[in-house]
Amino acid sequence: MVNLKPRQRLEPWNDPQKSPYIQIENVSKVYDDGYIAVDDISLSIYEGEFFSLLGPSGCGKTTLLRMLAGFEAPTQGKILLEGEDLTITPPHKRPVNMMFQSYALFPHMSVEQNIMFGLKQDKLDKAERLKRINEVLEIVKLTAYRKRKPHQLSGGQQQRVALARNLAKKPKIILLDEPLGALDKKLREQTQFELVNIQEELNMTFIMVTHDQQEAMTMSTRIAVMSQGRMMQLSTPTALYEYPKSRYVADFIGDINIFEGYITEKGCDYTLVEDRDDKCYSANRSVEAAAGENVWLAVRPEKINISKTPPKDELKSQNHLYGEVWDIAYLGNLSIYYVMLENGEKVTVTRTNRLRDEEKEITWEDKVHLTWKAHASIILLN
Repeated sequence: MVNLKPRQRLEPWNDPQKSPYIQIENVSKVYDDGYIAVDDISLSIYEGEFFSLLGPSGCGKTTLLRMLAGFEAPTQGKILLEGEDLTITPPHKRPVNMMFQSYALFPHMSVEQNIMFGLKQDKLDKAERLKRINEVLEIVKLTAYRKRKPHQLSGGQQQRVALARNLAKKPKIILLDEPLGALDKKLREQTQFELVNIQEELNMTFIMVTHDQQEAMTMSTRIAVMSQGRMMQLSTPTALYEYPKSRYVADFIGDINIFEGYITEKGCDYTLVEDRDDKCYSANRSVEAAAGENVWLAVRPEKINISKTPPKDELKSQNHLYGEVWDIAYLGNLSIYYVMLENGEKVTVTRTNRLRDEEKEITWEDKVHLTWKAHASIILLN
């Protein structure tokens, strides 16, 4: 097992002295039937990043990964690695290795034979092959398993063999296509940290495709959220969660409550929004929209306070809703409250379970007040 260590504060995208390692410039992929898999995407990835492409099935993330690997050719645009155009370079000549969800291990070969296969293809001499095999087995903590066949390994161990096989070839980039999808939940969470620690220890550039938001948030330095072939937002996990730029991103990353309304007042550091039921919401930030313009105000469930006691007078007029507990989901560490408002809309609230279930003061059919601070409000223009 890899010892856990603090994540590095790696932000080369904010350093004007740093140049992008990989540049994807206006890349599109249109198939013969006219289907647009990737639609004019441009982004930069820096050396040493653990970069993720996140989105639902069919959003174009895997197609973009395959174009990086050379398995697909862009219809237009360029892919640059350290300033050199890779677009016409065949897959076997790219300094890139791809790790598939299935791991694609040879069942009749041992762990070390699986790792050695690619090194033989590269015509490395025996001494260099053995040296690299020993190095990567130590990195992934599988030295004691070198003679075992894949069927004698757990899913997590097979995943590490697949990673070792990629590391042994010493590529500049490792591409990961849903690398943890075959693992059960607990093992997947454990392996996430192992994979990140290996990547940071080697200071390699990893690019991962996933549809799992938690996986992307846990492992990535930055995430590109995709939908229908387009990139909706590119940012750090924290920025995506706390400052989404659209309803799509806000709704896709985690749970969120969204209320439609219009701007009634704005200043340099605040915005007031009112909905069709004359409820008033406040945010402690300004937006690029005029008074009277339609917007959406969003708030995360964990940022809402739920109480049977009315708020103080000064809080009653803003960010205050009243309703009835319609349902409760108990998840052990937290509970999810579904509150039905007077207008029929439902609001989701999460609360950490500091008390045992039978000691909770809020239960089904209770009348409750929902409040939140202005800094918890997110205003979305589209």
